[in-house]
Amino acid sequence: MSTATLSADALARIDREIAKYPADQRQSAVMAALAIAQHEHGWLSTEVMDLVADYLGMPAIAVYEVATFYTMYERAPGGRHRLCLCTNLPCALSGATEAAAHLKRRLGIDFGGTTADGRFSLKEGECFGACGDSPVLLHNNRRMLIEMTPERIDALLAELSTSD
Repeated sequence: MSTATLSADALARIDREIAKYPADQRQSAVMAALAIAQHEHGWLSTEVMDLVADYLGMPAIAVYEVATFYTMYERAPGGRHRLCLCTNLPCALSGATEAAAHLKRRLGIDFGGTTADGRFSLKEGECFGACGDSPVLLHNNRRMLIEMTPERIDALLAELSTSD
């Protein structure tokens, strides 16, 4: 039996997303529904994805397919600050390789890792569509940071360390 739930507020927000589509196309709101559920729970457990599937009236496997395809969905618990660095070719050519090495060294973790204090998780991402501003970093899948030099990374880590 599932113990996961979605709050009335989350369901109302999902309903607003569903309303953007024809009545017989409510499944089209799956990406928004997953983002809302993730924001509420911090990550997408199988139970939470099942709730989204049930609410949208779609097979659970279809929801899992979406959640596993896009890097913005977290399928495991992680740090309070999730950092996802684009390492696609344009970003790599503009310093993402150096930015990745700097982040790994500063945090003491590799891609896919979380710091021992649970504060930071680091993930490798694919194109975020901001190649002209590379290297690009996403913070908690909501805040896009551009031109991430080692100096800017240090400033970000200092900011995030004091915001807890």
